[in-house]
Amino acid sequence: MRRIAVLTSGGDAPGMNAAIRAVVRTGIGRDWEVFGVRNGFAGLIGGDMTPLSARDVGGILQRGGTVLGSARSPEFETVPGREKAVRNLNASRIDALVVIGGNGSQTGAHCLSQMGFPVVGVASTIDNDLAGSDITIGVDTALNIALEAIDRLKTTASSHQRAFIVEVMGRHCGYLALMAAIAGGAEAVLLPEFGVEPEALAKELHEAYLRGKPHALVVVAEGAKYNAERLAAYFRTHKEQCGFDLRVTTLGHVQRGGAPGAFDRILATRLGNGATEALARGERGVLVGYVKSEVATTPLAEVVGKQKPLDPALVQMAGVLAR
Repeated sequence: MRRIAVLTSGGDAPGMNAAIRAVVRTGIGRDWEVFGVRNGFAGLIGGDMTPLSARDVGGILQRGGTVLGSARSPEFETVPGREKAVRNLNASRIDALVVIGGNGSQTGAHCLSQMGFPVVGVASTIDNDLAGSDITIGVDTALNIALEAIDRLKTTASSHQRAFIVEVMGRHCGYLALMAAIAGGAEAVLLPEFGVEPEALAKELHEAYLRGKPHALVVVAEGAKYNAERLAAYFRTHKEQCGFDLRVTTLGHVQRGGAPGAFDRILATRLGNGATEALARGERGVLVGYVKSEVATTPLAEVVGKQKPLDPALVQMAGVLAR
């Protein structure tokens, strides 16, 4: 092993820069040359790679986003595009590639691995839907951002006897919504994995109103059958079913921004270090994740195309606590 490259791909997540820093500095610590690929897989196809020194990654630990950038690459989804990416890696005499990202990114990493190029993935997505890691880089910070917004909304909701519907990110995975609902004391949560019809939600809110609750909070995942927009449309024509005066807040990409918290900085550093350790051990085609409080590797073949299920016990608990 002489030269490795690192890229970030997919949606940015707080802590990605900490992972980049760890890969670069631990790689240099092994006397490897480390290159950064700009704009994800698009940068591989364009040959946009630059050497990174320990000083180049100084001061990025606390920054959100990704200093390497991330971009969609339809060309990489084609066989000729991936072949061009491998040719560029070989032309630059890169011995192995570290891919920091979520499901789509690790699918791309697996494709390169199947073509014979040494790849190691690092689990990074605020959705926490990636198999092979109990928690992924960015989740904790995104959850705390959502929780801060929920706490603020509950204050104003109780002042005016209102109900707030708060939509959080997570694509087709309800992890963020479920945890935000539990930690935020929500009256209800709507998830892609467990559907709730608006009539049933209206009944829950009205019962809370009759019990004398000064406010109500509903957390909804963006990928739920009834997201915030569809719920708002329903309640505009069924105001009397709710009892509360209803408002809607969509947090959106604000959850991705800002500085990563301590947990994500440490997790990203450990996983970035785990990537170079895996390469040094001769592991290829694996995802470096956090499993049972330990840094561990899982074959990419067992990761791609799969989504972690939510714990039904947590969903049941959220319902009990809301009463």
